[in-house]
Amino acid sequence: MRCKAMIAAGMAAVFAAAMYFSVEGAGAAELSLIPIPEKVVVKAGEFVLTADTVIVADRGAGAIGEYLAKLVGPATGFKLKVAGAGTKQRAKKTIKLRIDPEAKSLGPEGYKLKVGASGVEISSSATAGIFHGVQTLRQLLPARIESEARVEGVKWAAPCVEITDKPRFRWRGLMLDTGRHFFPKEFVLKYIDEMALYKLNNLHLHLTEDQGWRIEIKKHPELTKIGAWRGKSTSKDLFLSPSGPAHGGFYTQEDIREIVAYAASRYVTVMPEIEMPGHSQAALASVPGLACTNQKFKVLTHWGVNKEVYCAGNEKVFEFLQDVITEVAGLFPGEYIHIGGDEVPKDRWKECPKCQARIKAERLKDENELQSYFVSRMEKFINSKGKKLIGWDEILEGGLPPRATVMSWRGISGGIEAARQGHDVVMSPTTALYFDYKQAAEGEPNVGSPLPLCRVYAFEPVPAELTPQEAAHILGAQGNLWTEHVETPEHAEYMTYPRAAALAELTWSPASAKNFGDFLARLNPLLARMDIMGVNSRKPKADEQSQCN
Repeated sequence: MRCKAMIAAGMAAVFAAAMYFSVEGAGAAELSLIPIPEKVVVKAGEFVLTADTVIVADRGAGAIGEYLAKLVGPATGFKLKVAGAGTKQRAKKTIKLRIDPEAKSLGPEGYKLKVGASGVEISSSATAGIFHGVQTLRQLLPARIESEARVEGVKWAAPCVEITDKPRFRWRGLMLDTGRHFFPKEFVLKYIDEMALYKLNNLHLHLTEDQGWRIEIKKHPELTKIGAWRGKSTSKDLFLSPSGPAHGGFYTQEDIREIVAYAASRYVTVMPEIEMPGHSQAALASVPGLACTNQKFKVLTHWGVNKEVYCAGNEKVFEFLQDVITEVAGLFPGEYIHIGGDEVPKDRWKECPKCQARIKAERLKDENELQSYFVSRMEKFINSKGKKLIGWDEILEGGLPPRATVMSWRGISGGIEAARQGHDVVMSPTTALYFDYKQAAEGEPNVGSPLPLCRVYAFEPVPAELTPQEAAHILGAQGNLWTEHVETPEHAEYMTYPRAAALAELTWSPASAKNFGDFLARLNPLLARMDIMGVNSRKPKADEQSQCN
């Protein structure tokens, strides 16, 4: 059941609490935009999209023009023409996509959107901003614009507005764990489309785990021949053991190239995670000689923290990981490679002669410093490939590598410590941004403490105790969907949305704009839009607002 009381009350309160808004005329109550823009001026009138409308795109924005034409085509039946700027037009109505060097103050992702009765103009200093402006225009059009089949009898109108907008943070991310359960390429592409609607711009793909290796490495084909497949668990422990039969799958390098290119066309950066030195049993089962013992391993069939890790005293391990990183760096053009670094028991290292010899040779104090040595050594190699290393906040233990970025998941304390040391930080604490946690105390799938929508929305990425200089190291925030208990694309969407919409607003919009009641009122029409898109999103309950009071 949707939030009927709020729907009945209408949307008039949406802008009333936001002092930075300037509103003129009627129609403000009809706007349902997420994330909420920095500034909106509502004008009288509307722009009606017709078959004769022409999209006029500056050089560099032509692909976005084609994207927009393709987006609106199925529902409207219109085959909109895309023309270059400067082309003589007789069209009565145009949608202009304009590169404006004067808009640099809004940054590369900021934009201006002007909707008038005779036309639309989206301008930005860069194509990323134009694309985000297109998403805002998309949300202004009727929800049935998302239909894959022609819809008759609809006036495809957007209200006349002037919007000036830019993101608060540059990192607005989602993590999809494909290690515990594999998700087909087609779903990953759909997930990217869903992110684009809300201006989310970083997709973190968790590609390797104890329970599965999901990326083809040409130099080590055994990683996917063996490591991508696991047998059925015989354990009856519902928390620790996977449900269902044997499981597996992986992305070929061609799949990865397609995903990365598709994401780039939606202005989403795909970041790979290659776990080390822990969460690595799928690799240990595939390539002999990488562990501290001579045991023959199998791909793990239960969840939990595993004592079997890469041997930090064995040069073969570093040669292997350098092989992997070399191929991964060539597939992902983004800035970062995530190395995990979390939940690394030191039991095997304490018993391993090679690891103890490494500690002595490198004059390290203990196994924590051995992990720092491991991560620092890999950072140098990752840097040599033109990439930056990012890891979970355990990489703080034993000392951070010089240029590392920290993803703070065990609360925000790791992020605070890293920022104070001058390192960049992405906030993703379990308490607010773990989307595998169930969404209410009762009647919801999955495990963990309840993480209701209101708690996600209330999260503030910049801790109050940081100085302005330290706060500048907070890149943004990320929601993480671990999939131990998420087996299907439909379940993944249910756990992600609408919490990802809340994440989008808290990372894009000004902090002063946040109002959960207003957010819920704007959310419901957008969830109806997502229904048409075929997204299995959860519908907020009537008491949603009271859960965090």
